[in-house]
Amino acid sequence: MKTVVIISAIAEWAAVKEALSPRDIQPTPYGECFTAALNGMSFIFFHAGWGKATSAGAMQYVLDHYSPELTVNLGTCGGFDGEVELGAVLLVERTFMYDIIELMGDFSAIPEYYASNLDLSWLPEPYPYPVRRGVLASADRDLPPASISQLRAQGAMAADWESAALAWVAQKNGARLLILRAVSDLVSEQGGEAYDNIALFKERTKGIMCRLIEQLPGWITEIKSKDGSSSKVR
Repeated sequence: MKTVVIISAIAEWAAVKEALSPRDIQPTPYGECFTAALNGMSFIFFHAGWGKATSAGAMQYVLDHYSPELTVNLGTCGGFDGEVELGAVLLVERTFMYDIIELMGDFSAIPEYYASNLDLSWLPEPYPYPVRRGVLASADRDLPPASISQLRAQGAMAADWESAALAWVAQKNGARLLILRAVSDLVSEQGGEAYDNIALFKERTKGIMCRLIEQLPGWITEIKSKDGSSSKVR
């Protein structure tokens, strides 16, 4: 199965390169990429960069240039304190953007337009590793504590910068996307434990990315087992 693994944040990409020690790193318009073998399976690792704009462009670039049978996004997210535990891996089933502000007309239809429901029916259960299926909110900003109650009401349990853009472009292309994000830090209405503490985020990101990479072949094996021939879904 031809699989491209998209990595977003700089700290996440640094952790991936440290874990895999790639020798042949190639440039792309968005960042670096390389091919690595894990448990006898070949993966293309692609650094898309942080934020929604670069994520949307990079996703379309990946789909156009690599034609993957599966695109995977591995990364971190900020979890809502009391909603999800530190280190929990989220299997994302829905995304939405929460930083769009409309002051000239009817805002009600805009959030749903940029929301995406990820089809996970192709993913066999039971899952190979413990995960929480859930909703992830995205914005070009760290999670404001004052926004948590509203995001909870919309079903979210965590937030990041990129997942909603990746999912939206994948959905427009009819492409198969698997998003696995682990909670690197908790945020409450009183504040975030990693705010003004980038060292804490980087330290936890290292462990998270190593764990997600280690588990990646297990997910692919399960998918192949169900697919049989692993025919491309596009």
